[in-house]
Amino acid sequence: MPTRVCCCCSALRPRYKRLVDNIFPEDPKDGLVKADMEKLTFYAVSAPEKLDRIGSYLAERLSRDVVRHRSGYVLIAMEALDQLLMACHSQSIKPFVESFLHMVAKLLESGEPKLQVLGTNSFVKFANIEEDTPSYHRRYDFFVSRFSAMCHSCDSDPETRTEIRIAGIRGIQGVVRKTVNDELRATIWEPQHMDKIVPSLLFNMQKIEEVDSRIGPPPSPSAADKEENPAMLAENCFRELLGRATFGNMNNAVRPVFAQYSHHVIQEILGHLDARKKDSPRVRAGIIQVLLEAVAIAAKGSIGPTVLEVFNTLLKHLRLSVEFEACDLQGESVSSANLNTSSKDSDEKIVQNAIIQTIGFFGSNLPDYQRSEIMMFIMGKVPVFGTSTHTLDISQLGDLGTRRIQIMLLRSLLMVTSGYKAKTIVTALPGSFLDPLLSPSLMEDYELRQLVLEVMHNLMDRHDNRAKLRGIRIIPDVADLKIKREKICRQDTSFMKKNGQQLYRHIYLGCKEEDNVQKNYELLYTSLALITIELANEEVVIDLIRLAIALQDSAIINEDNLSMFHRCGIMALVAAYLNFVSQMIAVPAFCQHVSKVIEIRTMEAPYFLPEHIFRDKCMLPKSLEKHDKNLYFLTNKIAESLGGSGYSVERLSVPYVPQVTDEDRLSRRKSIVDTVSIQVDILPNSNPSDDMVSNTEEITFEALKKAIDTSGMEEQEKEKRRLVIERFQKAPFEEIAAQCESKANFLHDRLAQILELTIRPPPSPSGTLTITSGHAQYQSVPVYEMKFPDLCVY
Repeated sequence: MPTRVCCCCSALRPRYKRLVDNIFPEDPKDGLVKADMEKLTFYAVSAPEKLDRIGSYLAERLSRDVVRHRSGYVLIAMEALDQLLMACHSQSIKPFVESFLHMVAKLLESGEPKLQVLGTNSFVKFANIEEDTPSYHRRYDFFVSRFSAMCHSCDSDPETRTEIRIAGIRGIQGVVRKTVNDELRATIWEPQHMDKIVPSLLFNMQKIEEVDSRIGPPPSPSAADKEENPAMLAENCFRELLGRATFGNMNNAVRPVFAQYSHHVIQEILGHLDARKKDSPRVRAGIIQVLLEAVAIAAKGSIGPTVLEVFNTLLKHLRLSVEFEACDLQGESVSSANLNTSSKDSDEKIVQNAIIQTIGFFGSNLPDYQRSEIMMFIMGKVPVFGTSTHTLDISQLGDLGTRRIQIMLLRSLLMVTSGYKAKTIVTALPGSFLDPLLSPSLMEDYELRQLVLEVMHNLMDRHDNRAKLRGIRIIPDVADLKIKREKICRQDTSFMKKNGQQLYRHIYLGCKEEDNVQKNYELLYTSLALITIELANEEVVIDLIRLAIALQDSAIINEDNLSMFHRCGIMALVAAYLNFVSQMIAVPAFCQHVSKVIEIRTMEAPYFLPEHIFRDKCMLPKSLEKHDKNLYFLTNKIAESLGGSGYSVERLSVPYVPQVTDEDRLSRRKSIVDTVSIQVDILPNSNPSDDMVSNTEEITFEALKKAIDTSGMEEQEKEKRRLVIERFQKAPFEEIAAQCESKANFLHDRLAQILELTIRPPPSPSGTLTITSGHAQYQSVPVYEMKFPDLCVY
């Protein structure tokens, strides 16, 4: 009875399903049942409308067998599909093809190499079939991605790895043939497909080249060897791909080649530049321009050694160009040569600008982690006087050439840092980068100071606020600028505790330079504003206000003998910044005081405001000592206004003193603690009266009376003690340490100078070491001019 029921149920199944089931034997090792396969083929050819259902049912069985790892039945199903595909050529084959491609995709997605190769072979057979009409809805995106991935197989078994890679290359070849012969052949030439196909083929071509270079030239391959060799098969496929490309599609096929091997192209160009380093500036500039075009392709795919090689070579040629420029300026004495000096100079500037443009373009297209390394690399090349940290040879440049190379390197650094965004300021400005950047050696020229500040702005401005702060002015309502800012993180707070004094010192000394121009004051104002936006908590705000008041006091007292323009420029800078910071922290009393001072200045002293002092014809005052105190920002009123809003204002009463660094003692610039000069000269047979400088003071009755009167001495001593106690109670630890260090360094320097001048070794024919303006020099003394003691002469 059960047997009869099963027979009845089987007879009720559709005929195409019965025919499909019959091609599968009970034991998969027996293979496809050929007699039943012929019946299925005849049925499919006779009734082509059933092909769609036959394909769907075969796909259903194959999917089930793949999941159950029944590989034998999978092989039988694919063999049946291949035979049906080759036998049927009609309009009805298109729905069947969809089922076929679905089954091929299932095999390619499986993790078994044999099934992947089986699916590839079936796809290649399908690719060789010419369809009567094109398919406008069929896409091969999945097959391009999958075959490209197979080309990069990293299977642990070498034979399996080679087999999968060959299958991937043959699959790509099948996709190319199928799509190129199709009416919609333009789809395969799209960049997203070429960026996968071309690198996959080049990868296999390169692998065999590396092997051949180690084992020597191979013998001439046969046709069978080409099918088993991934490199040769990939080369043939690539030739076929380029052979089928039209003029309009060639660009998409060739560009991935340049992107894959761009570092080789760049290395060849750099080698050519090294070989032509003594050619004319125009030739070198042309080579660098070609390098710039190649870098545009290579930047995003470059690896570490290649990047460093590019920058190292460019910086070397930048130094050579500066050397050539310095030699042209110093060594030309012939009249005809002098006429060509300006043209040579301008040509070298073309070379330098081309190098800087290439460095900036390459650096700005690098990932952030590589860009930070390049920033450190360039900063390490900047010459800093008194230290040996820079790695660039400047022995042949001289002072003018050294300044020129400093400017060129900082311009390069400025372009590399453009657009750089770091999550924390510590990442953007580590100590190893910040210390040389803020070195006094880079403050000797107004252009150097401008570049340093602009580099700092690139790294500090993480929310693109700098454009809103451009130009120094009194902003009526800061809220209209729509400043973007976030809450100060712990890392930024720690950075300011460690490096804040260094930043304040740089701004303070930068404001007091006598060669400042309007752009310097604008950049200094932007620096203060960016620190306020990006890094300022309540403690930093107090320090910045102290810094502003100290700048105002320095302009009034004028210990540095600045011109009236520079003194008024500092006053204008302080007014612009205090106006900005008062509105940023939104303390009404503070804003009111600042607004009142600005209003009074507008009526009585407009030269203290940026809108007036930086005009071409601004009337300047003769002195600042007789001005009313209402024109100045007063510490007591600021402290009163901030104290009422909860700020800790004890430190406002402590004057700001800039921190002293070790480089101040080595720099050629005048140190801030070098206020006393000691001249001691002890030489034999010298007349002291010849070198003595008259330093007498007229002694009068009033002078003697003033010297005897000590009634006010005790009060002055008490006031000094009170100030010292107040400073140690309220001043930050960094300032106290800086003051103590400056005193210790001052005494040490004076003692070293005295010992150097008084305790001298006897003269020697080999020379005596002397230090002049910070430079060590040897002065030789002839033997016949040396003075010996009497006991040594006989």
